[in-house]
Amino acid sequence: MSERKASVERNTLETQIKVAINLDGTGQAKFDVGVPFLEHMLDQIARHGLIDLDIFCKGDLHIDDHHTVEDVGITLGQAFAKAVGDKKGMTRYGHSYVPLDEALSRVVIDFSGRPGLVMNVPYTRATVGGFDVDLFQEFFQGFVNHAQVSLHIDNLRGTNTHHQIETVFKAFGRALRMALELDPRMAGQMPSTKGCL
Repeated sequence: MSERKASVERNTLETQIKVAINLDGTGQAKFDVGVPFLEHMLDQIARHGLIDLDIFCKGDLHIDDHHTVEDVGITLGQAFAKAVGDKKGMTRYGHSYVPLDEALSRVVIDFSGRPGLVMNVPYTRATVGGFDVDLFQEFFQGFVNHAQVSLHIDNLRGTNTHHQIETVFKAFGRALRMALELDPRMAGQMPSTKGCL
């Protein structure tokens, strides 16, 4: 089995980003993004997905967080697409339910080769610690478009917005872990009747 690692750089007039990823890691992570709440959520992906993840971003935060959050999602998606390789032997599908006190979220993912996002998170507040929670839609849209995955995100209940978001990211990490798992019964086989993904 080849190593499922990737490094991606993305440079625009708005952001300069470097992402390094190991899909078969232990959940080690380093972040220098400039948006603390986003870094807290990225840490959930690494820890609960058992993915080693380093992300550096220098963005135009003097304007707002939008470009940084969206472009980190884009670049992370590019790194995933590169790291999964031909997808032979991988489980492909993943799902997870995660609770946190009163909140409960469900995330389902398919490494289908086709981008699609359905996101239903009825936030109870517009901001958490000054962070605009609507930006997470941009993060996941960027990820989906560039990782080429189908992703369904549902916050089923919750009254604390921090809890709502954290359950989404923890469930996302766990769903990734399941989908990325190599299935010994599928060794060398493409998890699709089409023969490609």
